[in-house]
Amino acid sequence: MQSLFPAEPSELSADDLAELYAYPSETTWVRANFVSSVDGAAQAAEGRSGGLSSEADQSLFALLRSLADVILVGGQTARTEGYQPVLPTEVDTDLRARLGLTPTPAIAVVSRSMNFDPGLLAGGDAPTLVLTTPGAAEEHADLLAEATVVDASRHGDPVHVDAGRIVDQLGALGYQRILCEGGPSMHYGLVVTGRLDELCLTISPQLSGGDPLRILTAGPHFTPPVQLELRHLLADGGDLFSRYTVVR
Repeated sequence: MQSLFPAEPSELSADDLAELYAYPSETTWVRANFVSSVDGAAQAAEGRSGGLSSEADQSLFALLRSLADVILVGGQTARTEGYQPVLPTEVDTDLRARLGLTPTPAIAVVSRSMNFDPGLLAGGDAPTLVLTTPGAAEEHADLLAEATVVDASRHGDPVHVDAGRIVDQLGALGYQRILCEGGPSMHYGLVVTGRLDELCLTISPQLSGGDPLRILTAGPHFTPPVQLELRHLLADGGDLFSRYTVVR
């Protein structure tokens, strides 16, 4: 992988990449990671993101997981992408040990319907947290017996979860390095509540066509637009790997 910006093109080692993507210390930081086609599709024709992802993107995907305390994902994405607890073989356990992290990151899934593989709820080497409303937790109490349930409801709202409260609750539990892997609705919620800190976006050299999901679902315009600062731009083959931080 080569660095295009800000440095001159140069080959980057695994240690270089880990340093480039290091989380800030002693603060809760929310990073989103998406892959998109050149024309903006966040899913391939089969309805999953995997069709857009290359070997280099999968390597970066694993690195970002290796650096995180917790992976935040919406229930629909967990169902569509077939999420399961992260295995030690899927991350760099040596890197995690050097950083003082647990062997694998936890998964935090946001859902009221609990309509995804029950295997995710059981957790693995790290727990699965379910961020939901008290009403949904009561309705699905038997299914959630093995999961860690976290109240993520809006204050006084028994139906809706709130992205800002999700971040606060995860931070309070010690999960400061938060990696959001989707979906677009979850990403939109983080942006609109002002809780997104960073966006890592892979541009896959494909044209998709059709009317696919984008990395942000349709919703009200941000007024004013959310400004981003490009921190680096990397390349591998035809893929571009951009990293932006939100301008406060």
